[in-house]
Amino acid sequence: MKKFFPLAIAILMFTCFAAAPCAAKTTWNANSVWPPNNHHSIGLNDFAALVKTKTGGDLDIVVNSGGALGYKGPELLKAVRDGLLPLSDMLISGVAGDARIFQIVTLPFLMKDFEEARLMSKVARPYFDKTAAKWKQKILYIAPWPGAGLWTKNKIATLDDMKDLKTRTYDKNGALVVKATGGTPYALPFSEVYSSLATGLIDSVITSTPTAVDGKFWEVLNYFQQLNITIATDMVTVNLRAFNKLDPKAQKALVEAGQEMEEIMWKKVAELDKQKERLCNEKGIETVPVSDEFMKQLGAITEDIRAEWLKKAPADAKALYKEFMNKVGR
Repeated sequence: MKKFFPLAIAILMFTCFAAAPCAAKTTWNANSVWPPNNHHSIGLNDFAALVKTKTGGDLDIVVNSGGALGYKGPELLKAVRDGLLPLSDMLISGVAGDARIFQIVTLPFLMKDFEEARLMSKVARPYFDKTAAKWKQKILYIAPWPGAGLWTKNKIATLDDMKDLKTRTYDKNGALVVKATGGTPYALPFSEVYSSLATGLIDSVITSTPTAVDGKFWEVLNYFQQLNITIATDMVTVNLRAFNKLDPKAQKALVEAGQEMEEIMWKKVAELDKQKERLCNEKGIETVPVSDEFMKQLGAITEDIRAEWLKKAPADAKALYKEFMNKVGR
């Protein structure tokens, strides 16, 4: 038996290499910092299932959500570059500390609505692909968050109404917007938002509709103004070395699955946004129509924020900004 076992292995190996191509199954860990029920984590699981189907099970992507692998958002560009993760979802603006061009997606009021956000994603793709390649990775798909609006106790219809607001913000750009409009930004963890609203520490929140539902804002707030202050996006990237190790069929399947998921995610999130807003309305939140004049005023008062970014932006970021503005006629 001791002699037979190695001989059997040798025969099997010869059969694989000489007679028929043996399927070599590859398993990758995929990373998401978002909770399992977040639409980006769900999307990544759907993507993994699509890849498995397209490759006949030869490429198995195991999704680890909720930050289970221990990586934090700002370090993900490095983690994928260094091969610590073969594949990861990441907030594009969240890795802008390593590649300044990525900050363009959350410049306040640069994109007026979801359609412009989709246009930005398409215009930016060649620039982002070039940047990702420098970081030794390939973008498989880009997917959005709903636009960030303003949730308040009092109705907001003009710039004057925004003065003296005490607003919870989640990033630097949001804080700059609140300051520009005469309010006070509060950088609170989401776990403290509800109690801070209930006690009067804050009276407003900048966030998207799914977060408003998660926070049960209808119990402590009355109005929603869909200002689209920012419309953030995530990207799913793969380490180039890991990608190049795949056979051409698997590479093709991975790219095709990414293209399909991108279309699915943009449609899905647009529908999700409306669904969550309707739920808030049913619970008692009133959606306040936003006038064109109000949006113009907001765009004008935050111009310095965008100009300051543009002044320090690298050449490709400036080219992207110019191309996008030409596309939207501004």
